[in-house]
Amino acid sequence: MLRLQTFSPLLALCVFSVLRAQPTSAAIIALEELKPGQYGEVWTVFRGTEPEPFAVEVTGIVRNALGPGKALILCQLTDPRVQNMGAVAGMSGSPLYIDGKLAGALSYQIQRFETVRYAGFTPAADLAEVQAKSSTDLRAVPITAIADSTYKSLQPAFTLSGLSPIVAELFAPQFAALGLSATALGGSDNGSSIENPKSQIDNTPLRPGAAVSVALVTGDITLAGTGTVSSVNGNRVTAFGHPMLSLGEVDLPMCAAEIVTILPSSMQSIKVANTGPIIGTISQDRLSAVTGTLGPGPAMTSVEVTVNAPHSASRTLHFSVARQQQLTAMLVAAGVTQAILGANDSGLANGFRLMSDVTFPAAAKLATKTIYSGPQGFQQGLSDFVQSLAANLQNPYAKTFPDRVSFSVEALSENPAVTIDLFQLSRTTARGGDIVQASLAWRDFQGDAHRETIDLPIDRAWVGKKLEVILAPGRALNELTGRPRVIAASELRSFDAYLAALRDDRPNDGLCLAIVEQTEMFSDQSVTTPEVPGSISRIARAADEARYHNRDAVLPLWERHVLDGKLAGAVIRRPLRIVE
Repeated sequence: MLRLQTFSPLLALCVFSVLRAQPTSAAIIALEELKPGQYGEVWTVFRGTEPEPFAVEVTGIVRNALGPGKALILCQLTDPRVQNMGAVAGMSGSPLYIDGKLAGALSYQIQRFETVRYAGFTPAADLAEVQAKSSTDLRAVPITAIADSTYKSLQPAFTLSGLSPIVAELFAPQFAALGLSATALGGSDNGSSIENPKSQIDNTPLRPGAAVSVALVTGDITLAGTGTVSSVNGNRVTAFGHPMLSLGEVDLPMCAAEIVTILPSSMQSIKVANTGPIIGTISQDRLSAVTGTLGPGPAMTSVEVTVNAPHSASRTLHFSVARQQQLTAMLVAAGVTQAILGANDSGLANGFRLMSDVTFPAAAKLATKTIYSGPQGFQQGLSDFVQSLAANLQNPYAKTFPDRVSFSVEALSENPAVTIDLFQLSRTTARGGDIVQASLAWRDFQGDAHRETIDLPIDRAWVGKKLEVILAPGRALNELTGRPRVIAASELRSFDAYLAALRDDRPNDGLCLAIVEQTEMFSDQSVTTPEVPGSISRIARAADEARYHNRDAVLPLWERHVLDGKLAGAVIRRPLRIVE
């Protein structure tokens, strides 16, 4: 039974004044030694980089609160400063000391709109478990596993720096889906710019109670979660007292941080933080804490985005992105979107060409080129861009990420969007050796009419075949020919084959004009063969069903790219019969 002691503000302040010297012992106090009514102190940064203590009173232990064997220490926040604001996002990980020993780390909000403020603390033994055990001994538990509980983990103060409000709003749903409730209330001072070659953030050695950030992006764009250091053992740092994103084994930059201020709120108070330079690497993101080592930062993917707009100097964004399967593509896409949508340039209004080069270790570059009708067209196709980027950046065969990704944005002189008015054949029945003419009429973005006639040569080998003439964007024709929109790793057997499949793609601008035959396509590692004998197909699929497939598809017999550099969404099919 939990017992509430009568709170005496005068007594608390007296006890608090005695406990002002921060404990330096690494000893921990066991849960069994904690008793209701004990006073303790919690160290955290209210402003700047210096930790300060505030007083709490132990209410009791909530057993199995977060799962079997995972308890919470429940404390009343008796300090008048904290009683007004409650547990603050960014205080997560603040160490709790009782009798000079580490008892736990502030980590959970008990409820909102309390009349008396309480908080939950992760026991010190659970912090030590994350720090001591290897990744094979631990399991990442998603935050959503306890999302409906009374206990709400105090999210780190995730802050965005370098993204305009419009870009931050565009990516808010994708950030939220990953557990990133990012706010623009924060900044960075990582010394990455020419104007600011050295960070002004105090980079003194970390100690318990200090602010610390775990970054996902650093440089001209920064995305980081700021919390508090729980313990430091040699060069080993444990913080937060709860998961950041429940990613398990990670390689994320650990950064210095400073607190600008605390914004009190009845709903959720939050620390406003500046993220500083990289000071180490976070290697574990687990249920009870994040932990890592001071020293060099992790390997990251370098990203460069250069925008060349008319009547203005070219500008380039430089940033580095953490290498993490679920995050890397989205974070790179956010930076590219900032370069396109987050500036005052008007030179991209007519449309632009986006070119990229992805460089993997010991592999050739993967180059892509895409045309957009303008910032609005890019915004409308953003989800497709992120999906395509994810395919280009991943290596499903080895734990290897790109060393470098560079983008170049080139303004177009006129809007590439066109509207197809007419597509017709001179005849629908032809003989082998004939020429069938296809008439194509379209209007440009200003409404001006254009027309082109294309000769379709009829091969004598097509006699007796029932064919179609298809006019479609490259992506649509890819799907009609049996090529999946997203290539599954199981269909290929090597990274080189994966890159080759990505390169073997139709242009995404203009339209493809093709004479096709309906067939059943047999695919092996994305290489397709029409009408393979059924016996061979059955044997192959029985041996490896993930690799070999039969698909109903069209087989191009003749193909040509038209309307180069234009954008049109039409998919038009016309019948064609070849006779003797």
